[in-house]
Amino acid sequence: MGNISALFLPLLVVFLISPSVHGGKILVFPVEGSHWVNMNLLIQSLHARGHEVTVVRTATSWYIKESEPHYRSITVTLPEAISIEERDFFIMFLDKMLEIKRGGASLMGFLNFYWEMLMSLSKIHQQASLLAVEMFENKTLMQRIRDTHFDVVLLDPGLPAGVLVAHELKLPTVFNVRWITSGEGHFVVAPSPISYVPTSGYAASDKMSFVERIQNTFFYVLNMWIDRFVVCPHYDRLVDRYYGPDVDFYHLLQGADMWLMRVDFVFEFPRPTMPNIAYIGGFQCKPSQPLSSELEAFVQSSGEHGFILMSLGTLVEGLPVEITTEIAAAFAQIPQKVIWRHAGKRPSNLGNNTLLVKWMPQNDLLGHPKIRAFVAHGGTNGIYEAIYHGVPIVGIPLLFDQFENILRLETRGAATAVDASKLNRQNFLEAVQEVLHNPTYRENMKRLSELHRDKAMHPLETAVFWVEFVMRHKGASHLRTDSYKMPWYAYYSVDVVCFLLAALLLLTAIVVASIRFLCFRLCRTRKPKQE
Repeated sequence: MGNISALFLPLLVVFLISPSVHGGKILVFPVEGSHWVNMNLLIQSLHARGHEVTVVRTATSWYIKESEPHYRSITVTLPEAISIEERDFFIMFLDKMLEIKRGGASLMGFLNFYWEMLMSLSKIHQQASLLAVEMFENKTLMQRIRDTHFDVVLLDPGLPAGVLVAHELKLPTVFNVRWITSGEGHFVVAPSPISYVPTSGYAASDKMSFVERIQNTFFYVLNMWIDRFVVCPHYDRLVDRYYGPDVDFYHLLQGADMWLMRVDFVFEFPRPTMPNIAYIGGFQCKPSQPLSSELEAFVQSSGEHGFILMSLGTLVEGLPVEITTEIAAAFAQIPQKVIWRHAGKRPSNLGNNTLLVKWMPQNDLLGHPKIRAFVAHGGTNGIYEAIYHGVPIVGIPLLFDQFENILRLETRGAATAVDASKLNRQNFLEAVQEVLHNPTYRENMKRLSELHRDKAMHPLETAVFWVEFVMRHKGASHLRTDSYKMPWYAYYSVDVVCFLLAALLLLTAIVVASIRFLCFRLCRTRKPKQE
């Protein structure tokens, strides 16, 4: 009870004394999977503040329910389901990735896979862009939305069709963001020197060698190319169709009033930022609640050894059987109990100390005093919960940013990683025992936890405040730079440098010419005297 009071009493006080927008109306464009877990928590808090929330979802959505107490919904039927809304999409993607990393594919096979990946990415955004088309072409729906008089559009720009709708409705926008079309959101809105800011898709620290900076530059250019020629064309076509050539989609994307960035610099490397970015990393974290009687009994049976938690997130249903068999064999050799969120086939060699579950209260288990380590894939939500509760991590990164996330914790001495493509019972067991028996991992994570918790305002309060701020003031243009509207040569001062170089060359030419002229005159005057 004390933990509950410790969390909600400050929230209650802040909500009572802070300015609010009574009866505000918020239109929400979310993204599936773990992104929705984040967005759902935020709109629950906004609803608790008295705001009316309307969520735009697709008819094939498998996470976003059509009816919930804290929001209304607008369901849009697309010509075909967005690929990421199909549960087996990520399983097939992971299987192919593991095959390539194990050396099971030739160079041509790798290039074919990369091309297929780009085509899949293009298809996902082509399918997602049709959400805007279906809404724009439904005049009745658009008129109903206009008649509702929304105050703000809250959206996840990972699939940015909502940006086009917000522009059509002439409403201020707030991004609940970590990832955007070109990768990590900072690269779109803030200066991002690639000399020390690792780019999306490249797992490196902020202290890069010369070779690493070359690789970082390569990935930066590659990301920009993919964004411009694979992703954005689908949205550019819609902008041309509905708004004409004077509107640029990328400018709409960069022109959001407020960016609620799911980042905390306890975890992220320091980097430049902007006034309209509010940092809400770990806003989903909260004190643990009591476990069910069954789980509590299992946890208590671990005795002095404690227990290990394992979860690989919401997107991937399960690892290949050959990997889960090796993990199960390693778990069977340790004295700790194991709670494993596992949706695939049950390993035949599962030890008596291991409990398989389809779902578990992850936050509550991470906050339990008997927790010893967290085996995780490196998803952002799980990492911040582990930081919040001070639990060291054994990382098995599988897809996307998970490799970068685990590396960030490794550089801080709070995690160790195992390559899934090379995982066997021996190296996995060694990694688990290293985290269990080397106290520096837990000490370093406890230090991160102290830093993460030491804030003037809970990150969820920060998120709610800035959404309401944008609603109160009809935007936040005073915090937003218009530098993105500048041509590239002006943004990087290429024209100024060229002008200064030209002026320097002109001045040099004048000086040289003057000296030569004086020398010539001097020679002319000396010659008659000598004669």
